Formats: sequence, C-alpha cells, structure tokens
Amino acid sequence: MQSINVLSHTENVTHWLANSNQPKILHVFDEVCNLINENKEILSIVHAGIGNGPFNLVVEDTVIFTRSLDAESKVSIQEKGILLGDIEISFSRSQLWNPIPDWSELRNKKDEIANRLSLLPIEIEDESILQFSNSLIGALITADAQTAKAAASKLAGLGIGLTPAGDDVLMGAMHAAWIIHPQGVARKITEEIVRVAVPLTTSLSGAWLKSAARGEAGELWHDFFDALLEDKNIYVPMSRILSVGETSGSDALRGFFGVFYSVRTMF
Repeated sequence: MQSINVLSHTENVTHWLANSNQPKILHVFDEVCNLINENKEILSIVHAGIGNGPFNLVVEDTVIFTRSLDAESKVSIQEKGILLGDIEISFSRSQLWNPIPDWSELRNKKDEIANRLSLLPIEIEDESILQFSNSLIGALITADAQTAKAAASKLAGLGIGLTPAGDDVLMGAMHAAWIIHPQGVARKITEEIVRVAVPLTTSLSGAWLKSAARGEAGELWHDFFDALLEDKNIYVPMSRILSVGETSGSDALRGFFGVFYSVRTMF
C-alpha cells in the first residue's frame, strides 16, 4: 500500500466525492488519473506540477500512476480520502482552492487588457476552426446566444485528443466573455454554449467547458490573469499555458485573444 497526501482541492471535488457511488478510472497517465462517476462528472487526480484546476485533486508527486493503476483498478471513496487501487490518498493536509478568477477586477480593466493583447497576435491556422471561431467570437461579443450556439455546435468535438482543438478555442473564448460582459450576461451565454457543446465532445473536455461556464479556470489561467491585472510580464504565464498538451493551450489562447482582437475593431 502506498500513501500520498492531498495538497489542495476545490468545492467541486468535495461535491464529486459526496455524490459518487460507483466511480471508476477513465484515464491513467504518469502524473494524472482521471476518474468518472455515474453522473459522468470528472475528478482529476494530478501531481503538484500540474497544478490546481476546477475539478483537480492535487497530490504529492511521489507516485507514478501508470506503475500502479490501470483502467480496471478499483476506486473506493472513504471518510477521509480515496483508495485508488493500492494507493491510499489522504485529505488530512488539503487546502481549499478557489477556481474563480477576479472577473470583476478584470472587467474593470478590459480596455487596457484589449490594448495590451493587441500587441501579441496569435493566429488560428486550421481553416475549419477559423471559420466557426470567427462566428463564435462575433456572437460572444454581441451576446447573440443563438449564433453562439450554432457556432459552438460546429466547434465542439472538432479535432482529435482528449480535449479537441475546437473545444479549447471555445474555452478560451468563454474565459474572455467573463471579462467583456457583466456576470449575468457572461453566465447566460456561456451556459447556452455548454448546453449544445458538451453532448458533442469527450467527457474530459466537456468538464472543462462546464467549468468555464461557471466562471472557473485552471491555475495557469489565474496566473495569466494576475499578470494582466498587475501589469506584469505576461510571457511567462502565457508560455506555461502554451505548453499544455500538444496544442490545447495554444488553441485556448487563440480563442481568448480572438475575442479581444475583435472587441477593439468592433467598438
């Protein structure tokens, strides 16, 4: 039996644990183990190097998951932890992490942010994604829910991998929506997007999209937003986002930047 400690978690993780009766392993990688419950909700158990996320359970980097687990390994939720195969995960030292950025402060500086990002062009190379992302971005800016849903239905699931490129663009654009619009408007239009997009994509990607519609973001995005708010060098946090997946981070940034490029030209 191996024992590791949880370093941090979110309220979403607490909810997942309380509402999961038959959890199972969805994916196993060296530093990540994704679980899924009977409600098709995701919990990601990740090494500290991966960092916090809306549904991440961050643990010590002392176990390589692929050496101990496979898709058939049993998952048991206990009073103060999780038994994952022969890995005992303890919550005794865990700290609560808030996945919601300071959208209000970001919104107050949206014009400055738009001006700053205009100096850092990131282009979308895939023609099919470019076509639908342009439609999505215009609809997000004008809060046109019907057009946004139509574009989202074309982008969702477009591409390969656990988080297809079209979904990553969606997520980045949704983050931008929380900055350019009041909370109520952002929530409404992103929820409409999620309603059509989630059934068309993977479970993991759908979890990220649902988190974005709740106004949540991963730790790397928090670092990026903090740099924007504090007028610090944004290249380091940007490079960390760009390093996520093969193209996931860059595609998400393209969606985010695309909204701000268009905001400057439309208004």
